[in-house]
Amino acid sequence: MIFTVPDMSCGHCTSAIETAIRQAGGHAVVDLSARTVTVEGLDRDRAATAIRDAGFQPKAP
Repeated sequence: MIFTVPDMSCGHCTSAIETAIRQAGGHAVVDLSARTVTVEGLDRDRAATAIRDAGFQPKAP
């Protein structure tokens, strides 16, 4: 599934999101230029919660 994360703006942001998703048991591919996060291995609610817990506001595309 893909989330848009408009408040993601730097490499630290991508690292924080990737780490949060990994710690939740999933895998994330982050595209900083498009401000999207593709998540595998988690359901939508758990993935969104992990992104929010990292300090960002995910939006469904």
